[in-house]
Amino acid sequence: MAQAAAVAKPPAPPRRRRASATPRRLPYLLIAPAALLMLGFIAYPVISVFYYSLQEYNPTKPWRNGFAGLDNFVHAFTEDPLFWDTLVFSAKWVFVEVGLQLLFGLALALIVNQTFVGRALGRALVFSPWAVSGVLTSAIWVLLYNSQTGITRYLADVGLGSYGTSWLSDTSTVFPAAIVADLWRGVPFFAILILADLQSVSKDLYEAAEVDGAGRLKQFWHITLPHLKDAIVLSTLLRAVWEFNNVDLLYTLTGGGPAGVTTTLPLYIANTSVDAHNFGYASALTTVAFVILLFCSVVYLRLSKFGGEDK
Repeated sequence: MAQAAAVAKPPAPPRRRRASATPRRLPYLLIAPAALLMLGFIAYPVISVFYYSLQEYNPTKPWRNGFAGLDNFVHAFTEDPLFWDTLVFSAKWVFVEVGLQLLFGLALALIVNQTFVGRALGRALVFSPWAVSGVLTSAIWVLLYNSQTGITRYLADVGLGSYGTSWLSDTSTVFPAAIVADLWRGVPFFAILILADLQSVSKDLYEAAEVDGAGRLKQFWHITLPHLKDAIVLSTLLRAVWEFNNVDLLYTLTGGGPAGVTTTLPLYIANTSVDAHNFGYASALTTVAFVILLFCSVVYLRLSKFGGEDK
C-alpha cells in the first residue's frame, strides 16, 4: 500500500479555459444601442421618402391619395419645367460657391499659417463666421442689403448708385449678393480644414526645396498642393453636398426670388411639401436629388483618386 501511494500519479494539469469571446464583443455591445438608435432615425425617414415617392399623397386632398407608381418621376422629368430650372440653378450655385470658397479658404489658410504678431487673434477672426448659424447669417446680410439702412444707402451717399436700390430685389444683382453672403460663412470651413493639414507638412521638405533653388511658387505647387490633395477633395465634396442642400440662407435671404431665379432644387422641394402639401411629388424630387448627389459623389471620388497614392 505504501509503495502504491508512493507511485501515485501526479495530479492532472488544470484545464485551459476557452478564451471567452465576450471581451472582443464588448465594444460592439456597448455601442449597439446608440448605433441602433441612429440607424432608426436615419433609416426610417429615408425609407419613408422612397415609399411616398411612389404615392400620390396630399393631406389636403385625401380622396386623390393612393399608389402612383412612377408617375411622380415621369411628371418631374417630362412635364415640370421648374424641376429643370431649379436643378440647373443648383448646379450653378454649387459650382460657383464651392470654387470661390475653396480659393479664398486656401488663401486664408496659407496666410494664417505664417508666423506674425497677433496670429491667434487673426485665426479667431477668420474662423468666427463658421460658428454663426445659417438663419442668423441671413438676418445679418438682410440688414446689410437693406435699401434704407444697408450698404446701398451708404454707396448712394458717396454717389455710387441711387437711393432705394435693393440688390436682393433685382434679378441682375441678387445672385452675386447671395454668393457674397454665403461666402462669408463658407470660406472659414475650407480655411479650418486646410490649415489643419498644412500644419502637418514637414518643414524639412521646404528647407530641402530652398537648397535646391525652388521658389515659393514651385514649393506650393510641388509640396503644399500635393500634400493638401485629400483635404481639398474631402472638403469640396462635403461643402458641395451642403451647398446643394442649402435652404436656410436662400430661404431667409431671397425666398427663392425674385421671380424664382434663386430657387434651388431643395428649396423647390421645401415649397412643394410645406406650401403645396404635395408630399408625394416632393418625395419623388428628394429621391432624384439623392440619386444625383450619390452618383456625382462616387464619380468625383473615383476621378480624384481620394486616399490613393499619386503616380
